[in-house]
Amino acid sequence: MKYLCLVYLGKDKWSAVPDRECKNCGDGLRLSGKLLAAEPLEPIETATSVRVRNGQIAITDGPFAETKEHLAGFYLVDAADLDEAIQIASKIPPAREGTIEVRPVRELQP
Repeated sequence: MKYLCLVYLGKDKWSAVPDRECKNCGDGLRLSGKLLAAEPLEPIETATSVRVRNGQIAITDGPFAETKEHLAGFYLVDAADLDEAIQIASKIPPAREGTIEVRPVRELQP
């Protein structure tokens, strides 16, 4: 089953984990066959939120939610179950500085 591991970090922790360490983590997960995709994100100042209400597009600068931690990147992993996904998430380096949200990927219904 696919799980998305969302990496959240406070602005003061954005660069606390070296890129090399995150790349090594991703490379290890890829070699084990568990990593489907992973990408870091630019800081929230570059985010744009899009909403469509009554057919009208509304665009605002910044992230959707006001939080102390911001979405910093993601790892899409293939795990047997939530327990394995949590184990994988616990090894993602930014877990030490922020939060990793583990969420199952939902299959679209025909």
